[in-house]
Amino acid sequence: MNARSERRLDLVVYGATSFVGQILCRYLVQRHGANGKLRWAIAGRNADKLGRVAAETGADVEQIIADATDNSALRDLASQTRVVVSTVGPYAQYGSTLVAAVTATGTDYCDLTGEPQWIRRMIDAHQDDARASGARVVHACGFDSIPTDMGVWFTQQRAIEALGEPCDRIGMRLKAMSGGASGGTIASIMNLLTEATGDSEVRKVLADPYSLVPADSRPEVDQPDIKGPARDELSGQWVAPFIMAAIDTRVVHRSNALLGFPWGRGFRYDEGMLMGTGPLGLAKATGISAGMLVGMGTAAVGPVRRLLVDKVLPQPGTGPSDEAQQKGFFDLRFFGRTASGKLIRTKVTGDRDPGYGSTAKILGETAVALVELETAALEGGIWTPASAFGDDLVSRLSRNAGLTFEVLS
Repeated sequence: MNARSERRLDLVVYGATSFVGQILCRYLVQRHGANGKLRWAIAGRNADKLGRVAAETGADVEQIIADATDNSALRDLASQTRVVVSTVGPYAQYGSTLVAAVTATGTDYCDLTGEPQWIRRMIDAHQDDARASGARVVHACGFDSIPTDMGVWFTQQRAIEALGEPCDRIGMRLKAMSGGASGGTIASIMNLLTEATGDSEVRKVLADPYSLVPADSRPEVDQPDIKGPARDELSGQWVAPFIMAAIDTRVVHRSNALLGFPWGRGFRYDEGMLMGTGPLGLAKATGISAGMLVGMGTAAVGPVRRLLVDKVLPQPGTGPSDEAQQKGFFDLRFFGRTASGKLIRTKVTGDRDPGYGSTAKILGETAVALVELETAALEGGIWTPASAFGDDLVSRLSRNAGLTFEVLS
């Protein structure tokens, strides 16, 4: 098998016909062209659909046919390229064969998954294979969980520089966001609920904040967890739960572990949504919390969940118009406190809707960062964005993907 540096392709977009896959193709054409220095191809299971995507996005590049369940085809695909970037979810249903293929062939890989139970399975099944082959696998490279994982990294680096010590406590608080949830994200959440209903091991993963941390190095510190309306000591506001905390917090704790616990084994991290102060803030936090509780409880009922998936909720492959994507944004605030009581506040913003426009740009920059990441800089294994890329990814996202990372006074 050819070493990565000798392969004829740099990057393959697997799932190019998906809604996010098409946005990603447009972004790569915009950033790198179809016949430029980056040697890339698009892949999927349907030749006609790939042809339409090529015509509509300008991705006049090689097209590779490979079904998500065809191990032989996926291994052949992986062996031809240095990096595979996948937009095919729910990953617990459609992603496992591809991860097996890339780890077997020593191919780097990134995806958009926000499914902690599936990431845990991939770590258990393929960490040793990835180390042996040299494949660098980086999950959760979209809105979940790069803005939060890299936001914590950025906050910690600035705290060390300005305060002389890292934060032992950080809270991410969503200040504002505009944009709808993607059909693929909703499908992943519905599949997760289905798995959790019938599998106690999945429920254990979802209940454990350290579920993605290597088993031999898990801290025993209780983690904060915003489950309802709460008066937040960090921000001084009322807060409500943030639905992405279930994946983001696990990724952040894995980053700390893979980096060798530079933020301490007692590092505490949680996420929530800012609702404001006073009675109005409490009312908002209570309303949001109740709505989420009712929604998740309703979706946990099998027949109701199937009805929602079939008749009500957005379907995978669907999404907002270009205009709606352009109008979207997100604004995340990080409140950090060091062991000696020093404080730091930072923010991370994005200039497109989180689930589509911004996610595609984030994923594109991450994939190219993997292409350009020297073999000696990172050994094979299953990594997180912060542990794989550090400041390099912060710079790429700031220069090219419409994200900002800023320390607040």
